[in-house]
This record gives sequence, structure tokens and C-alpha cells, in this order.
Amino acid sequence: MKFFSLLVLTLCISVINAQDKKTNDEILGVWMTGSGNAKVEIFKKGSSYQGKIIWLVEPINPANGKPKTDINHPDKAQHNRPLMGLINLWGFSYKGDNTWEDGHIYDPKNGKEYKCVITMKDKNNLNVRGFVGITLIGRNDAWTRTKP
Repeated sequence: MKFFSLLVLTLCISVINAQDKKTNDEILGVWMTGSGNAKVEIFKKGSSYQGKIIWLVEPINPANGKPKTDINHPDKAQHNRPLMGLINLWGFSYKGDNTWEDGHIYDPKNGKEYKCVITMKDKNNLNVRGFVGITLIGRNDAWTRTKP
């Protein structure tokens, strides 16, 4: 009887861990930002999640015909780094309840970095909240799962 109870307990723990892992990695994929101007691929690096810009509606600077770069970064040495491939999300860990926390988001439009929380509303919709200090002081962006 003890063996049977141990077996059932082990199976239950395995199922719970598999379900948590599935939810944990549900964030992986390509997401269209709320403005529709960029696609960000979220991937796992080590034990944390990060994202990089993989598509822009306007990848070329019309003024010079060259790929857009990070001209708004506060460090002028970064102004020549391309926006395509730029890591703009990093440090996220899954906290349960479809929420990834402890991360940061970088906005190349203004060159600012914010703390960030990502909540999955359903399998195709994310709420990305960048904030300063506490989550009450920030803004939301609705991202939609898309194809690369």
C-alpha cells in the first residue's frame, strides 16, 4: 500500500511540474507590439526570459538609407548599434499565475529602461507593463502573438 501511495504521489508531482513548465514557457514566441511597429521574439536564456527586436515596420532610416540604430540611447557610444536584433527585454522569471517578473524593458523610442512585468491574458495576448519604482507608476502595452 505504501508503494502504491508513493507511486500516485510521484505521478501527481510529475503532472503538476509538467503543467507548470508548459505555462512557464507559454511566453516563448514572436509578439507584435501594441503599436504594430515591431515584433519581439521572446526566448529563454539560461533560467530567465528575454526578448529581441526581430522586425520593424520601418527598418531603414529614410534620411540616410541605412538600417535604423539606437540613436536615443543615453550612452552616445551605443548610437550605432542596430535596432534589429536589439535585446529590449531581459531578466524575467516565471512567478506563477501567468506572470513573469523581475525583468526590464528598454524603449528605443526614448532611450529609457524600465522595470517590467509581463502577464499572459491568454495564449495569444500579453500585457507588458513598464514602470518606474512601483507598478502603479507605469504604462501597459498589449502584445499579440504573431508569426516571425
